[in-house]
Amino acid sequence: MKEILDAILSSDSTSADFANVKLPESYRAVTLHKDEEQMFAGLASRDKDPRRSLHLDDVPLPELGPGEALVAVMASAVNYNTVWSSIFEPVSTFGFLERYGRLSPLTKRHDLPYHVLGSDLAGVVLRTGAGVNAWKPGDEVVAHCLSVELESSDGHNDTMMDPEQRIWGFETNFGGLAQLALVKTNQLMPKPAHLTWEEAASPGLVNSTAYRQLVSQNGAGMKQGDNVLIWGASGGLGSYATQYALAGGATPICVVSSPEKADICRAMGAEAIIDRSAEGYRFWKDEHNQDPREWKRFGGRIRELTGGEDVDIVFEHPGRETFGASVYVTRKGGTIVTCASTSGYMHQYDNRYLWMSLKRIVGSHFANYREAWEANRLVAKGRIHPTLSKVYSLEQTGQASLDVHQNRHQGKVGVLCLAPEEGLGVRDAELRAQHLPAINRFRDI
Repeated sequence: MKEILDAILSSDSTSADFANVKLPESYRAVTLHKDEEQMFAGLASRDKDPRRSLHLDDVPLPELGPGEALVAVMASAVNYNTVWSSIFEPVSTFGFLERYGRLSPLTKRHDLPYHVLGSDLAGVVLRTGAGVNAWKPGDEVVAHCLSVELESSDGHNDTMMDPEQRIWGFETNFGGLAQLALVKTNQLMPKPAHLTWEEAASPGLVNSTAYRQLVSQNGAGMKQGDNVLIWGASGGLGSYATQYALAGGATPICVVSSPEKADICRAMGAEAIIDRSAEGYRFWKDEHNQDPREWKRFGGRIRELTGGEDVDIVFEHPGRETFGASVYVTRKGGTIVTCASTSGYMHQYDNRYLWMSLKRIVGSHFANYREAWEANRLVAKGRIHPTLSKVYSLEQTGQASLDVHQNRHQGKVGVLCLAPEEGLGVRDAELRAQHLPAINRFRDI
């Protein structure tokens, strides 16, 4: 592994050097163990501790298949799917690996008694499989997390519709929280040259998800002048939605849970901010009953901030806790676009406010390659910025996941894999200098 890292850190290394570097027989990776699937049985979600289930193991180097790349991972990041995996909710990810393993002899590689997690990476290509022409050893890359087979016609208009669509590092093995990772080469995109490894690794999943959910015609199709309600607007996903709303000429109405998170939204340029904790919104009377009076009070607060207008789009991801309010406050003909359900999957809402006001609920899940490429291009141009707040070592991934699980984090939290320290990997110092305050926005608050 030292030879690989030395080649990456050297300014003189060529593609041939990377192609000839000796590959190790094993590498260090953050894993789940199949024989521990029931370790949290009977515990409430909040009491499940990822530090108990996530392990740092030496695992064998996987076989490289056609259309794939082996990448030396300099940095990765923690997403909510890492948390879900670590607490075995809503299901154990080993079921995903078993089903994928039945697809072909090649996918059988993924069905193992351990699961290497991680759906983000920034690193360097070491090897490419048969049939790969667009990428070569030595290329500095980031990876998006959409894994597709594309053997069905269903996926050729929008690859998210491929029946064999999966999220890499969550529904497949050999993810990015490791020293090495195995990806399909149609997951690869150029690393933004002005960012460090850890900064470049942090946008991948959430940036692409926010782009499709809010900007793409496959999502809400946001336009100039739209009022956009963004739940968790300073978080890993919401912070990108806030940036896209501002960059696209829309007005974000940012919902946060503390004064510190409100300050982050102001630093991004947002003006309409609701601190739901300070203003005491309680959308549920008890476990079974919501409070429509709170929906109405919330809607009134939104109108105060927008000059009397309702929101055109709701950027939904908390799920059960907020969904009834989201449907209520959306304007007539507006759109509630939802991905994830971090507070619960079983949503409840009053359908009268949906059907009688001709509102739409749109499901959105990650992004296709084109959407991910466009989102990454905006980062590379300095139009959208990483929201990295804190960086952990690979050994500390359990603690990083716990912090995300308990909502102690701001923006995204990064993980150093092969990178020996923060701050490495910048190739365009001039562009970086132009945007340094925005790049460090979440680090400085």
